Amino acid sequence: MYRKDYSARKYVIIAGFALVAVVLLVRLFYLQVYTNQYKLSARDIALRRVIEFPARGRIYDRHHNLLVYNDAVYDLMVIPRQVKRMDTLKFCRLLQIDKAFFIKMLAKAKHYSYYKPSVFLKQLSKKDKGPIEEVMYEFPGFYFQTRTLRRYPYPIAAQVLGSVGEVNQRDLKRDSYYRSGDYIGKSG
Repeated sequence: MYRKDYSARKYVIIAGFALVAVVLLVRLFYLQVYTNQYKLSARDIALRRVIEFPARGRIYDRHHNLLVYNDAVYDLMVIPRQVKRMDTLKFCRLLQIDKAFFIKMLAKAKHYSYYKPSVFLKQLSKKDKGPIEEVMYEFPGFYFQTRTLRRYPYPIAAQVLGSVGEVNQRDLKRDSYYRSGDYIGKSG
């Protein structure tokens, strides 16, 4: 009787399994060592960094007239990676912006960082925030951040009371602590 020799087939199967194992090990090494996409994704799911802006005190003159006070405003933040398919027309209608502005601001946020939050709209009032806050769950990747702004009812004594303003490009280059949209003391 004729007997087939299967030893060649055995080596081909062993080589196939070895090749698959090597490919999987190389891919695992690449994911663990070279790319940090999954590390950032896992960190963003577990943690969201929230910056608390300090409230500063009111300043009165000797006749108890209010010279400086704080006003609460809301910044609409976006994390581009978390933005999913959504009703952009409804979003734009609620915020009273046009679609071209929406596309421009989202592209600007993606250019800054695909994974980090950035300001989409600045200094919204409670009245502006109200309509969209009720349906915020429909717009993944967007959230509100509260901050206070210094208000000066009278245009006097800036050299004594001080004034604050948003950081510019020069400030950002000089000190890496600041982020775009932060407010710092300018004078006084």
